[in-house]
Amino acid sequence: MTTPFISLKNVSVHFPIYGAGAASLKKTLAASVTGGRLGKETGVRVVQALHDISFELKSGDRVGLVGHNGAGKSTLLRALAGVYEPSAGQFVRQGTLSSLIDPSLGIEDDATGLENIMLRGLVMGLSKKEIDDLTPSISEFSGLGEYLNMPVRTYSTGMRMRLSFSICTSVQSDILLMDEWLSVGDADFKEKAEKRMREVVTRSGILVLASHSQKLIDKECNRVLHLEHGRIVDSQ
Repeated sequence: MTTPFISLKNVSVHFPIYGAGAASLKKTLAASVTGGRLGKETGVRVVQALHDISFELKSGDRVGLVGHNGAGKSTLLRALAGVYEPSAGQFVRQGTLSSLIDPSLGIEDDATGLENIMLRGLVMGLSKKEIDDLTPSISEFSGLGEYLNMPVRTYSTGMRMRLSFSICTSVQSDILLMDEWLSVGDADFKEKAEKRMREVVTRSGILVLASHSQKLIDKECNRVLHLEHGRIVDSQ
């Protein structure tokens, strides 16, 4: 059995800005979800989304990422998920990963619900056999019945959320990454969704949760990293 572990040593994530004139750089930075700072590398302007990030996480750690909008929380989650590759530093991750950063990732409007289970499963790194084995339980949990044979573009917002939630919480992993607490709005689905979410979190070896809710951070986390402008300014 693999022991979950995450290590970042002086990790930075920089996004180059090509062909941007001086007048448009401020607009580019203002519109950037990273909230990073402008810098320059070998003559190319960059947004310094994360800078010199260092920490280690082991099994049992529940880490809250806090900071204002654009502080770098979501960028750090995506770096931990492997979506963004570090521009500098060393990043080591051991253990299986579940990312609940964007539950709708991989959902195609013109595909049916069942086809989307396959597509989303492949995005999650599952084999076709693993997805086939999980499909009955995902279908049952979603409660969508015959709608799973229809294109997702015919779904209501609540139905789309049911499908996305049922898929992305169907696999238990060593490391769980979350951008805010997932909540599904349908009244008749919310209770069992909350129970499922609690089970997924409890069984994860490492939890990394970004949130603006101090109450949620206090409840779920035993460590806190405070980010500002892509840097860790406080660690508790």
